[in-house]
Amino acid sequence: MDVYAALADPVRRSLLVQLADEGACRVADLTAGRGISRPAVSRHLRVLGEAGLVQAQDVGRERHYRLEAAPLGEVVDYARRLAGAGLAPPVGTAPTPPVGAHALDALDLEVRRTVRERRPGEARHTATTDDTEETA
Repeated sequence: MDVYAALADPVRRSLLVQLADEGACRVADLTAGRGISRPAVSRHLRVLGEAGLVQAQDVGRERHYRLEAAPLGEVVDYARRLAGAGLAPPVGTAPTPPVGAHALDALDLEVRRTVRERRPGEARHTATTDDTEETA
């Protein structure tokens, strides 16, 4: 099974997050709070196992699953390649603003000019008068 295909399902992604956060877990632990059956979780774990993303270990009568992060290296490399192509800023760098500093300076100047032109007590909106009479 392809790593990308295994990651395509939101249930499988949430299982991986839980395994990353909590460490090795039983199927019963992974089923709790998901609203799906244990056999469904087991099938998802089988797909993740085929992709090499989880490893099962028998502990007594129970089977514990743990995350195998090595296959995620391919996904990380792919994401870095996309980030390098300008689709996202590299991790740890400040994003480039969508407009240049000169445009922001011009905006600041215009805001200050507008504030200065408005005098205290001056009406902000002019009322329009209507020349028609009201009829009952």
